[in-house]
Amino acid sequence: MQVIPGFAIAPEAATRLLQFVNASPTPFHAVHNAALRLEKAGFTKIREKDDWEIKTGGKYYLTRNQSSLLAFTIPQNWQPGAGVSIVGTHVDSPNLRIRPISKRSASGYLQVGVEVYGGGIWHSWFDRDLSIAGRVVIAERGSGYTSRLVKIDRPLLRIPTLAIHLERSSASDFKFNTETEFTPILGLLASNLNAPADKVQSTGENEHTASDIRDNHHPALLALLADEMSVKPEEIHDFELQLYDAQPSVLGGLQNEFIFSPRMDNLFSSFAAVEAISDSVSSNRFPLEGNVNCIALFNHEEIGSVSTTGAESSLIPSLLQRLSPSPALLAQSIAKSLLVSADMGHAVHPNYASKHEDNHRPQINGGIVIKTNAKQRYASDAIGTFIVKKLLEKKGGKVQEFEVRNDMPCGSTVGPMLSKLGMRTVDVGCAMLSMHSIRETAGSHDVQHTIDFFTSFFEGLAALDVQLLVD
Repeated sequence: MQVIPGFAIAPEAATRLLQFVNASPTPFHAVHNAALRLEKAGFTKIREKDDWEIKTGGKYYLTRNQSSLLAFTIPQNWQPGAGVSIVGTHVDSPNLRIRPISKRSASGYLQVGVEVYGGGIWHSWFDRDLSIAGRVVIAERGSGYTSRLVKIDRPLLRIPTLAIHLERSSASDFKFNTETEFTPILGLLASNLNAPADKVQSTGENEHTASDIRDNHHPALLALLADEMSVKPEEIHDFELQLYDAQPSVLGGLQNEFIFSPRMDNLFSSFAAVEAISDSVSSNRFPLEGNVNCIALFNHEEIGSVSTTGAESSLIPSLLQRLSPSPALLAQSIAKSLLVSADMGHAVHPNYASKHEDNHRPQINGGIVIKTNAKQRYASDAIGTFIVKKLLEKKGGKVQEFEVRNDMPCGSTVGPMLSKLGMRTVDVGCAMLSMHSIRETAGSHDVQHTIDFFTSFFEGLAALDVQLLVD
């Protein structure tokens, strides 16, 4: 990286976050890259379908459907019934998903049918360099089927805006129909005429079966995927693909104080959680006693978390039950546990400061934001916020408060969903701008702030908890 005299060098943690985000255009990639980091730190992969042989001092992780992840560490003096200190995040972001039947064309263009996912700022997707990533089910030659990840590392698609000369009102009042005016272009129809025959059509006759998807998508698109994965188009049997911004995440601002990036909500928190639990197992910091430390990277938060891999799934209840298998031990464990729901928060916008309550205006790089809502759209209460503040003090961290205005609706997180388990829950995050845009803005120094807080949480919750009398 070029260092400009008189200007700040990029924070090291922020640079690693950029690498993680650039390598993780989909939840599948984020889970895969988190798993690689955990394995490097000595974590062992286990599977839900197997019997677990959990040992004290062990470090374990599991994935579900390639799109959610749990990782946890067992103290040396652990006994069933102990509490669990959980950092819960999510790895999905608003995006465009390629439809099961995506083949479309109009006016000489090859187009790809897409479905909107989540509540995106969709106008920000126009005139961007877009590419494709996700997972593909392929036939392994002679050995069944497998699901493999794919990421095309070059611009492929674009959703062009209408020229101002053709719609004069578009400059001041940009409205569009996401079904009819939001379809990406992949290329020109003439490009099919120049493609090799074996890339655009089947090599046999009358061989299509129920799992053959070649009639559902442009041959050129399947050929592109096949080339990328070194398979034949007929060996691709299904996929889950989404569009992503091909422009890499970068640092910005005069002092490298900003991160300009897609998917800050919520790969920012997910990265910090993975880093904190990986760092916590170093030889001089691995806990001898106290709670099981855990991170949970969920999918589908942006659409309500109601799925097999979302926060309302059985992931956390299943973990708690396997660690404390009797009803009495499970109840004790839940009572001793605490969930930190970590999701990004809204920084005050210099051009729209009135959108924030006067005394609750978080700043980028201002440290951890505690999110509170009287209607329990956030799960924080006085006990949880007290614990967060005390743990932040141990690392010299700063705290900010966010509560929405009375005349505005409040978003939510995985926190209220998981608090239904009876576990104490607190909602935190870091301040950012342009949430749900294709390009968001976060703080480069807040990355280390978040890792430090999660580390303090893993190291210090159990000791602090014994000093706190509530019931």
